[in-house]
Amino acid sequence: MASTEIARQAGDGVRAVPLAGHVGFDSMPDQLVNKSVNRGFCFNILCVGETGLGKSTLMDTLFNTKFEGEPTQHNQPGVTLKSNTYELQESNVRLKLTVVNTVGFGDQINKEDSYKSIVEFIDTQFEAYLQEELKIKRTLHSYHDTRIHACLYFIAPTGHSLKSLDLVTMKKLDSKVNIVPIIAKSDAISKSELAKFKIKITSELVSNGVQIYQFPTDDESVAEINSTMNSHLPFAVVGSTEEVKIGNKMVKARQYPWGTVQVENENHCDFVKLREMLIRVNMEDLREQTHTRHYELYRRCKLEEMGFKDTDPDSKPFSLQETYEAKRNEFMGELQKKEEEMRQMFVQRVKEKEAELKEAEKELHEKFDRLKKLHQDEKKKLEEKKKSLDDEVNTFKQKKTAAELLQNQAQQAGGSTTLKRDKERKNFF
Repeated sequence: MASTEIARQAGDGVRAVPLAGHVGFDSMPDQLVNKSVNRGFCFNILCVGETGLGKSTLMDTLFNTKFEGEPTQHNQPGVTLKSNTYELQESNVRLKLTVVNTVGFGDQINKEDSYKSIVEFIDTQFEAYLQEELKIKRTLHSYHDTRIHACLYFIAPTGHSLKSLDLVTMKKLDSKVNIVPIIAKSDAISKSELAKFKIKITSELVSNGVQIYQFPTDDESVAEINSTMNSHLPFAVVGSTEEVKIGNKMVKARQYPWGTVQVENENHCDFVKLREMLIRVNMEDLREQTHTRHYELYRRCKLEEMGFKDTDPDSKPFSLQETYEAKRNEFMGELQKKEEEMRQMFVQRVKEKEAELKEAEKELHEKFDRLKKLHQDEKKKLEEKKKSLDDEVNTFKQKKTAAELLQNQAQQAGGSTTLKRDKERKNFF
């Protein structure tokens, strides 16, 4: 706070002092340029649009190269974002370019949630940068910044009006990224239809409160050209990597049976305007707007969610240490509360489980007693039946013995009678 007050006072009472001779700090811009050139630059572009609108072709045309990539199909179950990073060099300037493509955007029957994966991706890049900022040991000088600097929103050349999907998506993205709307494959409609289509798109964007990126006019060196180009939005572009001989030179163009569309001919399309504004004039402003506007908004909302503020209710500067201690105490209180709730829940569940086990044990004892009694009854019945059978067997044996005795007596009596008859016969003869 003291240093801020001193700086404020110094700013209020600054005096211009003439120099008696050359000092050398006029080389600061050169030093800054040399340092930036040695470090290199990064630029990240998000291409949003339906499949088949020529997003990859336009990227190849913009940077005059051939990026790796395969054409996507129309059978994607959802919207996925595919990111590719390339190292480019022009003269002695190195650029780390990241191109993010929305694969499957607009291909689903239900397009209600198509924008969500795009918003989540942008927020993820902001969160990664914020986490790097909040580290104790930061390496921002070598950190690969993946925050999206420009969003090229490809509009289908219908010639009528914006689709509801386009309006909803741009409305969700306008507070998170610099949106540059472009009419893709603009050679599909006539010049008069194209002019009406541009007016219709601009009117719909304004009526729906969609904030697209406006080229800055506060810098006098580019104010005139940027102001003129703002009136040409959205740009109607055509992309092509094929070269055709026109007159005595080779130019990028698209050939049709009825003629040739030259990509870099401003009478045919706005490709040159897009390249001029996006890369050659306002690339640094896009990077700056991403950091100072969109990222700062995300950072402020995130820190406010965490309980950090610039001033307290009494409009006094907020202490980071006090905020940390307050949030820590609040967190520890919530943690203890949850711990107590979990402990009580655990005790309650243990009691319920014990009651269930006791009930189950009681049921098992009752079942065991029933089975034991049933077994005893069955055993008793079997013993009685066995006794009855034993009595029957003994009776049968007694009857059998008596029958055998009678039979033996009968046989003996029969044998004596036969002998007596034989003796009487002998005496008769």
